Amino acid sequence: MTVDTTSNSQVASVLTTEQLASGAAKCLALQQSGEEIHSKRPFAALLLGPDNETVLMTSLSLSHVRHAECELARNAADNYSWDYLAKCTMISTWEPCAMCAGAIYWAHIGRLVYLASEKALQELTGLGNAENLTLDLPCRQVFAAGQTPVEVLGPVTAGGWERKVVENAARYWKRST
Repeated sequence: MTVDTTSNSQVASVLTTEQLASGAAKCLALQQSGEEIHSKRPFAALLLGPDNETVLMTSLSLSHVRHAECELARNAADNYSWDYLAKCTMISTWEPCAMCAGAIYWAHIGRLVYLASEKALQELTGLGNAENLTLDLPCRQVFAAGQTPVEVLGPVTAGGWERKVVENAARYWKRST
């Protein structure tokens, strides 16, 4: 599927099943390394170039307010043009919260793929978890309030990606609760 973000020169290219699987595997591996090697919370995001294969940059969750998607969107906006980012795809292990969705929108990233839903995260972490107070505000709803479209794919259940993300993150949440 293609999305025309603001003009004919700003179209995200078709994301194939193979490209999605490759990007998802890289993002999940990043989440796992962030937790195992860097002792970070299990959230990761990466930015694919317009070819849907080149990884331009990656980010992990740095703190409760410096989420992987926000950090990546801000860094991307600082380093790439508005038109270029409209042709890029962010892949995130988890559905971005409202704060992150806003950063993705303002950075003008044309497509978001998230592997696991905010609902699955809340089920994993539990209600009232001070380490992760989820918001019941889908990213699609945040994007719908904007003036330029962001194509959203997720949660990605085909290929078991949502399940894999949840299983990987469960180790962290079992230790932190």
